[in-house]
Amino acid sequence: MKIFKVILLFVPILIFSQNKQETTAVDVNFFRGNVLLHSQDLGHLLGHPYGVMINFMRQTHGAKEWQKAYNYPDYGGYFLYQDFNNAFLGKMYSAGLNYNFYFFNRTIQLKVAEGIAYATNPYDKETNSKNKSFGTNITANTNISLLYKKDYLIEKFGVQAGILFTHYSNGRIKSPNSGINSYNISLGVNYNFDDKNKIVADSVKFDMKFTEPIKYNFVFRSGVNESALIRSGQFAFYHLGAYADKRINRKSALQFGADLFITPSLKELIKFQSIAYPEKNIAATTDYKRVGLFVGHELFINKLSIETQIGLYVYKPFKNDIAMYNRVGAKYYITKNIFSSFHIKTHLFLAEALEFGVGYRL
Repeated sequence: MKIFKVILLFVPILIFSQNKQETTAVDVNFFRGNVLLHSQDLGHLLGHPYGVMINFMRQTHGAKEWQKAYNYPDYGGYFLYQDFNNAFLGKMYSAGLNYNFYFFNRTIQLKVAEGIAYATNPYDKETNSKNKSFGTNITANTNISLLYKKDYLIEKFGVQAGILFTHYSNGRIKSPNSGINSYNISLGVNYNFDDKNKIVADSVKFDMKFTEPIKYNFVFRSGVNESALIRSGQFAFYHLGAYADKRINRKSALQFGADLFITPSLKELIKFQSIAYPEKNIAATTDYKRVGLFVGHELFINKLSIETQIGLYVYKPFKNDIAMYNRVGAKYYITKNIFSSFHIKTHLFLAEALEFGVGYRL
């Protein structure tokens, strides 16, 4: 839990040490809902989770071009507590960063939040063998909410209500890891630290028209993961990617490229299945490497961008998963050409790896 004490110590400092072009707000949201069943063998994990989410926000007013392009979003940090109301799943404590985007005269808020969670009751062979959702105390946490929001309803206080989706997964750093999702009804209050009549939008102009030649990207991604076989061992993986992207406007670029996946944890799974399931005719020497082709989309915000990709394996001798794969995550441009990245690679709802990457955009 020390990691969350550190995060919670620095989040208010980051949020409240604002510049003059930004204002500050906080909201508290209470929620209750249901576990989303994505696999029939997880029926015993169903329950009615409940919890609270606290968000600290810096509100932008167009001092920078990207802020106006995205209709003056908020950004900041959050803390989330969720009790799954289930003896096998236990509780989650999460902290991380978020963005709020607004629509319909700023009455509809879309929140996207990503952070780290601490699970109180992960899988244990002897004491909690029925929790196949996560095999580690530390998991990734993703939250998406869509809310109706009314600021300054009573002086500086306002309200919001809507739906909240939560997701937890350790990216199969350690098995098991089927992940757990929930959908919830959320109701909360917000407080703005600045008077409404003091908030004035900046006059910075922007142009949605954007031209840029085709760019070429090279990225190296790595991390550790374990095969779906529990206790088969954790191994470092190396994923190499090369792709071209074309900006189609200020916000978006389309991508096409190829991936090489060198994932040694599959090598151990191949050895196991060649012995345990002779009827499958799997040779112990089957190549564990894979090659895929993908198309993708990159959403540029400021130095941060959001990437989504969908790919098809064109070389995959070991047929243990479906032929398609997905990747979603974020990139941060350290310079104009050099970027770091964090992605989760999945096969539909099943995560395979948390990828930490560094790349070059030429």
